[in-house]
Amino acid sequence: MQIALAQLAGREGDIAYNLSRTLACLRDAAPETSLIVFPETHLTGFAEPGHVDDRTLSLDGEELTTLIAASREHDTALALGFLERDGEHVFNTTVLITPEDGIALRYRKAHLWPDERNLVAPGDRVGCVEWRGFQVGLLICYDLEFPEPARALGQLGCDLLLVTNGNMDPYGPMHARAAQARAQDNHYFVAMTNRAGEGAGLTFAGESALVAPDGETLFRASRKESVTTLQLDPQRLPAARRDYDYLKDCRIGLQGQRQDTERGRYWHF
Repeated sequence: MQIALAQLAGREGDIAYNLSRTLACLRDAAPETSLIVFPETHLTGFAEPGHVDDRTLSLDGEELTTLIAASREHDTALALGFLERDGEHVFNTTVLITPEDGIALRYRKAHLWPDERNLVAPGDRVGCVEWRGFQVGLLICYDLEFPEPARALGQLGCDLLLVTNGNMDPYGPMHARAAQARAQDNHYFVAMTNRAGEGAGLTFAGESALVAPDGETLFRASRKESVTTLQLDPQRLPAARRDYDYLKDCRIGLQGQRQDTERGRYWHF
């Protein structure tokens, strides 16, 4: 499968501009490109104090309808983020749009960065969907720093984890390490697209990456805007799992204990 990482600099609240750049990427993609991954909240920009409701979109709104039509026209899937309005709640959401199914998968960010915790609600589930021979899962930015959601996706059979990212200075190296660890821990590809440039008072770290199922970094972008096309070799999945398989070998049911050296007591959990 050929995928593209669209490391773009979006504009907070300028939905028309962000949508136009998304459509341009679809138009300009090589014919062999099957999937384009965009950054976190790429369509709307981030939630900020005083700017939440004016930046939200709904799943059945004009913008998503336009992207579904463009996906079908170009026979190219896309993963991208936006602020989603659902009733009284707003979520930091990423969707996988495919030519066959429209919105094939929706994920709401579960681990919220401190600055957004009073502005959006956390999601409460992860999921995978089969698409063109790969089981595809989604995570968003800060989620990547926690092994639990990545492992949950691994247990669901994920082959390709797409991470829409809005990681800023000085935390770029943390996500580079986390992407390698999550890929190696679960023996799946990690395709991570980060934002570039500046916005919302932040300087974004760029360095979008593709990591193989054995933890090897196959590609890392610079900090500047770029759209990079990469090839996924599906044979790397069984190769990474050939000699050992963390998901099968892991013993989750182990009991733990802690010794209080002063009192000589043990606590079990």
